Amino acid sequence: MLIFGMGYTATRLADTLRADGWLVTGTRRMSDGEAIAFDDQAAVLTALETATHLLSSVPPMAEGGDPVLQKYGAAIAARRPTWIGYLSSTGVYGDTGGAWVDESAAVGSGRRTARAEADLAWQALRDDVHVFRLPGIYGPGRSALERVVEGKAHRIDMPDQIFSRVHVDDIVGAVIAAFDGRAGVYNIADDMPAPQNDVITYACDLLHRDWPPLQSIAEAGLSLMARGFYAENRRVANDKAKRLLNWTLRYANYRLGLGACMATTKPSIANPPPASASIDQT
Repeated sequence: MLIFGMGYTATRLADTLRADGWLVTGTRRMSDGEAIAFDDQAAVLTALETATHLLSSVPPMAEGGDPVLQKYGAAIAARRPTWIGYLSSTGVYGDTGGAWVDESAAVGSGRRTARAEADLAWQALRDDVHVFRLPGIYGPGRSALERVVEGKAHRIDMPDQIFSRVHVDDIVGAVIAAFDGRAGVYNIADDMPAPQNDVITYACDLLHRDWPPLQSIAEAGLSLMARGFYAENRRVANDKAKRLLNWTLRYANYRLGLGACMATTKPSIANPPPASASIDQT
């Protein structure tokens, strides 16, 4: 397996595959002993020559264009690894007003124009590419639990706002299931879209912390990126992946997923200080 972009999800996949006996080569911006440098063309092409499976988790550039396709697209198309995958985003669907959306929906109308273009470019590269459209990703070390403990969790006064999300291990499971599955586009999300406020309050309850106050976006002082998150509202359907990939969720909802994170997270979170010593939640 050759993985472009050894980020959070890709590293989790690499660890799982290596535990099963796979040889995994990954790229990062700079070589660090565990991954080769993305711009080291000789090393990347050598890895590509021997790879049976290839996955890209590299996002498009802000100015547009997919860096992997721009630099290595011709080589990927010519060498024909047995299996190719691309980690995309459900942000390509834009705002649906809280309605359900599946893989047949049009893309490119939302704020993720560059992502939509990259998504379509990977599909056009070859007819055997698996595109995985992902919602909000969480897992050990990167969940609402950490945001609560760090005082970065917010409850925003938008009662009708619904989001989908997925545990990182369910993404890993979907990618592995797709090794023997039909190529195409797949939404990889859990079974229970829910307001972000529900996730935050449940994380607080697990940690025995007070809920953050209910605030407007302006009062919360959110960044432009975070504001963009609240500008879209949709429920993501996952039936196609279940049906065609025989994919089974380990964490069908955020309650199961956060419970698993609690069982594996660092002691400072799993064993919070007394309420009198709790940090400012705002």
